[in-house]
Amino acid sequence: MTSTASLADALNLPQDVQDLLFREARTANTFSDEPVSDEQIQAIYDLVKWAPTSMNTQPLRALVVRTPEGKERLLPHMSEGNRAKTGTAPVTVVLAADTDFHENLPKTFPHKPDAKDMFAGSEEAREGFARLNSLLQVGYFIIGIRAAGLAAGPMTGFDAAGIDKEFFADRKWKSLVVVNVGKPGENPWFDRLPRLDYDEVVETA
Repeated sequence: MTSTASLADALNLPQDVQDLLFREARTANTFSDEPVSDEQIQAIYDLVKWAPTSMNTQPLRALVVRTPEGKERLLPHMSEGNRAKTGTAPVTVVLAADTDFHENLPKTFPHKPDAKDMFAGSEEAREGFARLNSLLQVGYFIIGIRAAGLAAGPMTGFDAAGIDKEFFADRKWKSLVVVNVGKPGENPWFDRLPRLDYDEVVETA
């Protein structure tokens, strides 16, 4: 089997950047009290917005929760195992899918004037499309957090309907993943779990 070092040489990114984004990056479960600035969050989005989505729809939406009042509203909707770390993270981002993404298609897909009309008739179809592409963007967002030198703690253990009612009652956003963001705190990591090897995952036709 080819060594990790040899495989790293086959990529254009320097190995330390590969390690920062993937090999050494971990899901943090505790966070320090070092603040995360609005500028850092904006820089993360400004990087990951360039990653692809179907028809350039870009349906991901983000709610940045950093105030005590915002956390007080969010925490009751987190599962018990995720509540404490969410309460102590300097920033928590609720990543959601906008099922009204088609309203932006005249701007994001301007070469097809009828693109908005293609999605206007079925909210159910829009929701499936929005969820798929937003989840792609969730992955990009996590890598963007790592690129900022921060740790991400993504979670799906929460009451999505409760969060939507609490924060998004006036819009068509559907929460997908809640991500704690910050510098790692004390004992932040669980044991590293195994990954599947190439031959277990990839086939050639």
